[in-house]
Amino acid sequence: MKGAAFSVRIDDSMFVDTAKVLLVAGRGGNGAVSFRTEKYIDHGGPDGGDGGHGGDIVFVGDEGTNTLIDFRYHPELKADKGENGSKRDRRGKSADPMLVKVPLGTIVSRDGVVMADITTKGQRAVIAHGGDGGFGNAHFKSSTRQSPRVAEVGEPGETLEVTLELRLLADVGLIGFPNAGKSTLLSVVSNARPEIADYAFTTLTPNLGVADIDSSTLLIADIPGLIEGASEGKGLGGAFLRHVDRTSVLLHLIDAYTEDIADAYKVIRAELKAHNPGLTTRSEVVAITKVEGLDDEIINDQLSKLQSVVPSETPLFAISSSAHKNIKELLRELASQVSTARENEASTKAEDEVEPDGIPTISLSNVQKEASWQVDVKGEQFVVSGQKIEKFGRRTDYNNPHSLNRLRDIMRKMGISHELERKGAVGDSIIAINGQEFTLTEQ
Repeated sequence: MKGAAFSVRIDDSMFVDTAKVLLVAGRGGNGAVSFRTEKYIDHGGPDGGDGGHGGDIVFVGDEGTNTLIDFRYHPELKADKGENGSKRDRRGKSADPMLVKVPLGTIVSRDGVVMADITTKGQRAVIAHGGDGGFGNAHFKSSTRQSPRVAEVGEPGETLEVTLELRLLADVGLIGFPNAGKSTLLSVVSNARPEIADYAFTTLTPNLGVADIDSSTLLIADIPGLIEGASEGKGLGGAFLRHVDRTSVLLHLIDAYTEDIADAYKVIRAELKAHNPGLTTRSEVVAITKVEGLDDEIINDQLSKLQSVVPSETPLFAISSSAHKNIKELLRELASQVSTARENEASTKAEDEVEPDGIPTISLSNVQKEASWQVDVKGEQFVVSGQKIEKFGRRTDYNNPHSLNRLRDIMRKMGISHELERKGAVGDSIIAINGQEFTLTEQ
C-alpha cells in the first residue's frame, strides 16, 4: 500500500512559510550620443545606439524547493542592469532575467494584493519588471534635425517589497488535536517519516506524504496539531492553518480515548470556521483512531456520539494505524472524495470563465490610459503625472539641456504645457515629474 513518497519536513528551526523580500529589477542601459568619424566622411551623422533592457525578476515554481528559508538569508534581490548603447548604432545587451525558485503553493502579494499564485512546476511570473533602455541619438535624427545631441537615460527597474506566503498543495489535509494520530497514519500509508511520540505537539512543521490506493494517488498533508483558540494565535496550529486552505478534502482524526468526543469535533470545526468560513463546506471524512485495544461496544458508542454532531453526509470510520484496521477503506473513501472535489473545481472554474450577460460598460482603452495625464498645483510647484509622461520623464537626462528641451517639446505636443499655463505657470515656474524639477522654459 505504500507508494513512492516524499516529505517536506526539515529541521523545524529551518522551516519557513512566510517571508518578506525587497525586489530591485535592473535599470535599463543609457542611450549613446555618438557621431560617425570614419575616414573621408566629414560631419558624420548620429550613430549612438540604444541601451539594453534591465533584468526582470521572475519567480519560478520548483518542486525541489520546500521552504522560503532562502529569503530570510537574502531579503533583497537585485537584477542586473542593461548595458549602455555605443557608437556605430550598437545596442546595449539586455540583462538576463533573474530566475528565483519558489515552492509550489507560494502566493506573492504586495500591500495585500495578490500578484502571483505559483501552483505548478515551471510556472513563471514576472514580479518586478526591468527598466527600458534609453534611445541613442541615432533614434532622433530627422530631416530637420541632422545632428541631435539628445540621448535618453535608461529607466530604473521596479523596486517592490513583496510578501511571500507558502500554502501547501495537497489532496487531503489531516486535522485534529495534538496526538490524535495524524503523523502515525501518514507514516503507515506513505513513505513519509514524521517524528512520532506519545505527547502533544510532536509535529512542529507540516509533513507531506504520497499514498497509493488502487489506481489513485493521494498527496496528504499532516498539519501540526490544532487547539482551541488556534485561529487567534494560540498553540502551534495557528501558524499552519493557512496550509488547510489548499486541500481538497479534510480528514478529521479524533483519538478514540477522548472523553467528550463530540465536543472535540466541534472545537476543531469552530477553529476552521474562524480561520476561513469556506472550510465548513469543504469535503470531510471523520475517523476515530487507536481503536485496536477497544471493544466494539465502546467503538460504536463513540461513533454514535460523533454521529449526533457530524453532518449526515460525512463518512465516519474507526481505524487503527498500527493494526492497519480499515485503512484501505478509509483511503478509498478519500480517493473518491478527492475525485469528486476535483470535478467540482473544474466545473466551477469553467463557469467562472463564461462571460456574464449584462449591460456593457464603457472604459478607457489601454492606449488612452497610458496617454492620460493631470496637473496638480502644490504650493509653488506644478506636479505633472500620468503613465506616458512619467515614462518620458524617467528617460530624460536632466543634466543635458538638449534632453531636457526634448521633454519640454513632448509636453507641448501632449497639451500639458497649455494646461500648465492655464493654471498660472510662467517661464521660470518649477515643474515636477517623478520628483525631478525643472523650469517650464529654458532659462
